Amino acid sequence: MDFMTDRDVQTYVDDGYVVLDGLLTSQECDELRQKMTEIVDQMDVPEHCRTTFSTYHDEQLKTQMQGNADYFITSGDKICFFFEKGVFDDKAEFIVPKQRSLNKVGHALHAYEPLYKKVTHSPKVQGIAKKLGLANPVILQSMYIFKQPGIGGEVTPHQDATFLYTEPLGRVMGMWIALEDATVNNGCLWFIPGSHSSCISRRMVRTPKGTYPLTDFIGKEQAYDEEKFIAAPVKKGGVVLIHGQVVHRSAENNSEDSRHVYTFHIMESQDTCWSPDNWLQPTEELPFPPLYTK
Repeated sequence: MDFMTDRDVQTYVDDGYVVLDGLLTSQECDELRQKMTEIVDQMDVPEHCRTTFSTYHDEQLKTQMQGNADYFITSGDKICFFFEKGVFDDKAEFIVPKQRSLNKVGHALHAYEPLYKKVTHSPKVQGIAKKLGLANPVILQSMYIFKQPGIGGEVTPHQDATFLYTEPLGRVMGMWIALEDATVNNGCLWFIPGSHSSCISRRMVRTPKGTYPLTDFIGKEQAYDEEKFIAAPVKKGGVVLIHGQVVHRSAENNSEDSRHVYTFHIMESQDTCWSPDNWLQPTEELPFPPLYTK
């Protein structure tokens, strides 16, 4: 029996997202979390790379001015660390425990950490891609997102294609795996169903060589009606499939519960042009790896 049903496929086509329960077992979720604890314990981040992560337009550019822009723009083939606001003092020293300081770890866990690689290429994940008719999907990036209790930051309404642009559009999908229950209280995702049928209103692009900052935005995010957003809570081990153009967001985590997630993006590479203006680019060290394994 397929993990993803025909009804699930239709929901994804109609709404631009779908929630599927039971992609991972509780034990598999715990193993991924434990491995991340080990990675964070061993992390060594230079002071000048201790920059915060934000989805706000102005703050994204400001962060580049204050920190090491290269750290972000070259993170596609590495494992890098991005922090929440207010976790460093004016000397870039931690003022909270480092396990509680991180916003996310990215962007190549799928390539360099065997446990995350195994999940990314699992039979269920490959089965989802095949059920959706993807002929030659490749993995673009991967992230571990913490949504720390009490300080987990808001992710403002956006479309993933703003950052991961293809021609034609509609070739990118996110797989968002809940390693703990994601609830309305601790910052689950919210979507505008059907919004993937519209184009994108802004793009993050690389600026010409020799200019600074290293990325900029073309256009601006639209204003969205809050009443159109629908919550998408997910049980531990479940996955949300996210169309690259669907509008989604998550609120701050003001609860006492964390909301750990492993997420990655795949692209149908057949007859698709990956924009050379995207911040994320394949490298000689790490071309975008095929999702399907022989």
